[in-house]
Amino acid sequence: MYPLDVVATAPSTQYDFVSRYFWPANGGDEDFVTGSIHTGLAPYWAQHCGKNTLSAYQAATRGGHMQCDVGDDTVTLTGRAVRYMQGTIYL
Repeated sequence: MYPLDVVATAPSTQYDFVSRYFWPANGGDEDFVTGSIHTGLAPYWAQHCGKNTLSAYQAATRGGHMQCDVGDDTVTLTGRAVRYMQGTIYL
C-alpha cells in the first residue's frame, strides 16, 4: 500500500513557507495550489514563525501565492483563483 498523498513544506526567504503537494491517487502527478492543504500547514507555520498572518507559496508549474490568516478556530486563505466549478454542499 502506498500513501494517497504527500506534502513537502519548508521555510523560505521570500515567503514564510513554501510547499509542494503530490497526489498520485487522483491520476495526476501534482496538485498546483491546494487550499485545503494550507489550512493544515498554516497553524504549524504560525506556531513556528510566531505570527498569525503568513505568506505561503505552493511551488508547481502553475503554483500560487496565498496569505494565510490563522485564528483560534479558523484559517482564512486569500489569493487569486480561477473558478472552475460552482456548487452547494448541504450538511
